[in-house]
Amino acid sequence: MLKAANLIPQKRLLVVSGVVIMLMLSLVIRFFYLQVYFHEKYKQKAEVNRIRAIPLNAPRGLILDRNGEIIVDNYPTYVLTAIPGEMVNKSKNFQIISKCTGIDSIILESNYKKYYRGRFLPSRLAKDLTFDQLSRIEEHKSELTGINYSQFPERYYSGKINASHLLGYVKEVDQTLLKNLDVEGNYLYGDLIGWRGLEKKYEKHLRGEKGVLFVDVDAFGREMGHSIDYQKVIPVPGNDLQTSLLIPLQKMLEELLEGKQGVVLVSSPKTGAMLAMVSKPDYSPDLFTGTTTIEEWQNIISNTGKPLLNRMTHGLYPPGSTLKMITAMALMEKGKINYSELINCNGVYELGNRQFRCWKEGGHGSMNLEQAVAQSCNIYFYTIVQRLTLDEWAVACKTFAFGELTGIDLSSEAKGIVPNSSYMNKLYGRWGWSKGHLLNLSLGQGELVVTPLQMVQYINILAMKGKAPRLHVVEGAITKEKSINYYSQKTWNRMEKFMQNVITSVYGTGKRANPNITGLTVAGKTGTAQNPHGEPHAWFVGYGEKNNELVSVIVLIENGGHGGEAAAPIAGRVFKFLFSTKENMKLAFTL
Repeated sequence: MLKAANLIPQKRLLVVSGVVIMLMLSLVIRFFYLQVYFHEKYKQKAEVNRIRAIPLNAPRGLILDRNGEIIVDNYPTYVLTAIPGEMVNKSKNFQIISKCTGIDSIILESNYKKYYRGRFLPSRLAKDLTFDQLSRIEEHKSELTGINYSQFPERYYSGKINASHLLGYVKEVDQTLLKNLDVEGNYLYGDLIGWRGLEKKYEKHLRGEKGVLFVDVDAFGREMGHSIDYQKVIPVPGNDLQTSLLIPLQKMLEELLEGKQGVVLVSSPKTGAMLAMVSKPDYSPDLFTGTTTIEEWQNIISNTGKPLLNRMTHGLYPPGSTLKMITAMALMEKGKINYSELINCNGVYELGNRQFRCWKEGGHGSMNLEQAVAQSCNIYFYTIVQRLTLDEWAVACKTFAFGELTGIDLSSEAKGIVPNSSYMNKLYGRWGWSKGHLLNLSLGQGELVVTPLQMVQYINILAMKGKAPRLHVVEGAITKEKSINYYSQKTWNRMEKFMQNVITSVYGTGKRANPNITGLTVAGKTGTAQNPHGEPHAWFVGYGEKNNELVSVIVLIENGGHGGEAAAPIAGRVFKFLFSTKENMKLAFTL
């Protein structure tokens, strides 16, 4: 009986022993794979757990004027961050930080959630901390866990000029932006990205390359100091951007347009370079840099002047009488006008049962083409434009690149509208429009709308007699030439003479654009564009030449009234500034 009873435990022992041996063998094999076969793989993973890579922000490139003077710079600011996995008591940390900085703990909590990327990755709590705030935090550093601060290169607008619509601004990258723009891998939360203007257009050029700082961490993820195994990667600053802007000229024009709604653009027709670009009203260029208060934002969006609207690129306006040259040139080239032909202007032109009036009450009397351009006689142009079809007139406008993009090196622009018969048929129906529409269009009214940038291109083509380089703001930008072979040299020369008479004639509408500088020749055209929402818009387009140096100017004053009274004097100030002294000419025309 005893012998039989001992057999069962002995069998069990053999089974258990076999299981143990199998388990031990499995462990040996597993250890072999982990320590030998997968050695390099798990070594790398261990290194990752032991080493933390901290990105170092690169300062953006500077934006300079044509003479190398800084317009946009960077300044060092301090950013407060938290490592979620290292904070022992989050609420306590936020309370201490709030007492030290004056920042509400609710805001700290909101930023913490907004910038959260992972347990051992820094989350931004606050930005633009002062030295005083940092000092107070440093005093309580022993009470804080997982809290760090680092330097951040913030964008700084010098204040020498505003130029907010041109320069644009940068925006902080957040979760929504990363998702919508699909820029993962290139940007991290809190990084700056160009969002408008030159900052956006030249983002890749300005951005720079991040550096990396490697630090050792313990088993709990706490930083233990700089790693001696990995070398720090120094961030590479972004490339500088030299513009063609002339700061003193830009500043003068911003001051002249203060309190007005409008645009002033100054360029070099020979190169296409923009010397000044002003759109008013505007906003402070650092409005979106750092923290924008609710009050600041409400003031901007409630402003009836629409300061966020870039009138240079996206403002659409009827050009008024500034386009009379196109009608005249098209008729001259087709041989449909006699220069000595006189047309009587009594102040009213009748077409069917409609009356079209001249801006001069009582009329101008008998006029030839040269006089009609100089005095901007509406009746003369109502009469002669009927020698063209609407489509012929539209083609003439499009030869000057109206209705298409200028191709300037900015992030976006509007095309405007040049109506032809197809456009009018779609808009009004085949029988819904008449020759009366053509009369309005010949004076730059009605369905025709243009951008101020297109007007610069237009006047540059006139100044260069058919061949003008593409407009650009940044020096070194690729430029193409806009060439018009439609008109003869005789037609170009004759139109230049007519435009000079606008400035020099006793009855010329653009006399106030002439600064009367010895050796300076000015040519131009005024325009008064009817506005259904108020007073007419005032236009001046023209160019000045002295010592073989050429400058074009366009001025638009919304609700300004007559172009000769409101716009021409501002153009005169530009010509006076640029051509009255050798010093200013050197600044404007020498690179």
